[in-house]
Amino acid sequence: MKVTLERAALLKSLGHVHRVVERRNTIPILSNVLLRAEGKSLLLKATDLDLEVTERLAADVGVAGGTTLPAHTLYDIVRKLPDGSQVSLEIAGDSGQLLLRSGRSRFNLQTLPDSDFPDLAAGDFSHDFLLPPADLKRLIEKTQFAISNEETRYYLNGIFMHSMEAEGASVLRAVATDGHRLARVEIACPKGASGMPGVIVPRKAVTEVQKLIEDLSADIRVELSTTKARFTFGDVVLTTKLIDGTFPDYMRVIPAGNDKRLIVERGPFAAAVDRVSTISSERGRAVKLAIADGKLTLSVTNPDSGSAQEELDVDYDSTPLDIGFNARYLLDITEQLDSDTALFKLADPGSPTLVQDRDGASALYVLMPMRV
Repeated sequence: MKVTLERAALLKSLGHVHRVVERRNTIPILSNVLLRAEGKSLLLKATDLDLEVTERLAADVGVAGGTTLPAHTLYDIVRKLPDGSQVSLEIAGDSGQLLLRSGRSRFNLQTLPDSDFPDLAAGDFSHDFLLPPADLKRLIEKTQFAISNEETRYYLNGIFMHSMEAEGASVLRAVATDGHRLARVEIACPKGASGMPGVIVPRKAVTEVQKLIEDLSADIRVELSTTKARFTFGDVVLTTKLIDGTFPDYMRVIPAGNDKRLIVERGPFAAAVDRVSTISSERGRAVKLAIADGKLTLSVTNPDSGSAQEELDVDYDSTPLDIGFNARYLLDITEQLDSDTALFKLADPGSPTLVQDRDGASALYVLMPMRV
């Protein structure tokens, strides 16, 4: 194999694929990135057996062939080469090493045979549709924070995506929950997505998709089966196994009868929550909301360090209510809202609260209260 290409192009592609590679691997080949030179291009591929990213880039191929190299080492070398330089990759003879040359720099790197590199065989996909980058970004950004970290409830360790009929329209929904809060956002169902299987996209795949969306203008091709998903971003293809589990019936958690409406200015409210929560020993401690006619009093009491209290003018005309929430969760949700005001729909101190920009907003959040 002998191939020459621009340092900038190689670095960008390595940046896309090397993130998939885990720093610690019991299987040596999984620490490597596959390089395959053919025609007028170089193919790069990395996998952790659950997630695979490939990218093809233009290159001057002298001798076709393939090999695998330590992913993080190769990325670090190319990253440290001077801007504007050319990189030459060459395997000569049976030494089991690759010679990387750039200007006056030379590196001899240990390789493993490309024939040993695993292939995450995708199989057939039942559904195939296009999504504008802004839509996919919205589905992820509005729900990602609520993904559970609890490994025992593995079916909550991702974003649940499915199509359904809602108020006479076909929508594509993304939902995430950790049992304490729930995020749900929907967009108009793209052509080809109707009737798709409900799938749970794992956290790691969600994170990589989010990074690959950046600076993208062309539509993203999404292909789905019951076990795998494939996202195509131009020359970059990400294939992931889906979480094999049943996502809970989230509709049962979303309250329908919350009749107490609290409208607050989002910025001042978030700032006040942040200020009073400073007094608690942990960010996750409960902040108490005492809501009465047109006034909201936020307070935190910590036996070790004292107490804090702040008042805000709000729009509220129901019966007085005292309710507690995890301060960090409150801030996470208010950060996701788009408008300058937040609508809280409350029932009682022990029932879930609904948070939205407004009635009928495409994104809604459910927050479980805490005892205060």
